[in-house]
This record gives sequence, C-alpha cells and structure tokens, in this order.
Amino acid sequence: QVQLVESGGGLVQPGGSLRLSCASSRSIFSISAMAWYRQAPGKQREFVAAIDSGGRPAYEDSVKGRFVISRDNAENTVYLQMDSLKPEDTGVYYCNTGTARDYGEGYAYTRGDDWGQGTQVTVSS
Repeated sequence: QVQLVESGGGLVQPGGSLRLSCASSRSIFSISAMAWYRQAPGKQREFVAAIDSGGRPAYEDSVKGRFVISRDNAENTVYLQMDSLKPEDTGVYYCNTGTARDYGEGYAYTRGDDWGQGTQVTVSS
C-alpha cells in the first residue's frame, strides 16, 4: 500500500490557475499509472487526468487544453497544472494509483485502491 498526500488547493477566481501536487510515500517509478480525480458536492467522484509510466497523459474532455498532468519520478510526485479554471472545476481533488492498459493509440486507466485525503479547489468570484 502506498500513502498519497495531495496539496496545492485553494480559492481562485475564474480564469485563474492552481498547481496541485501528489506526493507518494514510495517510488513511483514502477507504478503503472497515476491519476487525478475530483468530486463536487453531491456528485460522484470523476476522472480528471492520468499519466502512465512512460509519461503519456490522458484527460477528461472538459479539461483538455486547460490542465496538464506531469510526474517527477525523482521526487515521487505527480502534478496537475490547472489553468483557465472555471466554477465547474470546483471540488475535492484526489490522487490515485492504478494501471494503464494499451487501448488503440492510447491507454485505458483502471483506478486502484490507494487514495490521498484530497485537496479542496474552489473556483469562485
């Protein structure tokens, strides 16, 4: 089991930016893939972005062109750069470790059981 700690959330105005971090308690070099999910009040947790061990990203359609996921294996950390934030991006953002399976020209991400405690992102004027 791996411990994940998210940070970097906060209150930001629409159009603003935030950078989230997910620090892992063990090396992420051998982890197949990692992802960010979010959960808005009263809604189910939803996929936001993933990155596999080769650095290939995958994004949910509504964040494409605005969010960028990256990983630093030396720091055992995954990042989510969020730009042009919208009120509908509001929610608690969670980090997850999972697996990536090649699918077509990309891959399919399957979430695992390891989650962080989450970090709150609020986009409001």
